Amino acid sequence: MGSIGSNLQEVKRRIAAACAQCGRDANIVTRGTAPGEPGIVLLAVSKTFGTEAVREAFAAGQRAFGENYVQEALAKIDALVDLRPAIEWHLIGPLQSNKTRPVAEAFDWVHSVDRLKIAERLAAQRPPELPPLQLCLQVNVSGEASKSGVAPAELPALAQAVAALSRERVVLRGLMSIPEPAAGLAAQRAPHRALRELLAALNARGLALDTLSMGMSADLEAAVAEGSTMLRVGTAVFGAR
Repeated sequence: MGSIGSNLQEVKRRIAAACAQCGRDANIVTRGTAPGEPGIVLLAVSKTFGTEAVREAFAAGQRAFGENYVQEALAKIDALVDLRPAIEWHLIGPLQSNKTRPVAEAFDWVHSVDRLKIAERLAAQRPPELPPLQLCLQVNVSGEASKSGVAPAELPALAQAVAALSRERVVLRGLMSIPEPAAGLAAQRAPHRALRELLAALNARGLALDTLSMGMSADLEAAVAEGSTMLRVGTAVFGAR
């Protein structure tokens, strides 16, 4: 692995090549897009890496960072307060109901909402002076018992309920998944295709969702081919954990 800056450039090269392969516009951005705004967001997953690694990525132009563990993330956000508001923080790991308040106060996006209670608490606890918290619903597309996420059959009801919450506090943007690892492009594409089809079905019901948070270091090409708008890349940026 090279420096974090060179790693970021290599990841962007991979994304651009994947876009060319499937005929997508390679508009790679480093912050979450506004509703309806085109682009593929590169989310640098900084879990277990310290503030200096985040600063190095920031210096290389990266602005959106993903964290899995609430307490670790909050300490990092506090230590990097000088980078606010230029930096954007995304919670991509599980969120327990007793930790929603600090998340509502500190993050810009939450990708891992899997039940209405979590979304309701985030909406109630989002400070009114902050922009609305951007939400994705985590879907268990692989049906793994060990994985978090709402079952596809239960997704429409949850999505409608979350979308009905105050848009001054939270905005439902789309779906997120963490499928089980697979070998080969075709096998990797299948769960991403399933998530894309679920998003399309929700939009056919009248929702206006535009975010597919899917694809990581090992399968970003498959995710791009299936329409990912947000890639959560950690190892390829920061190195092995």
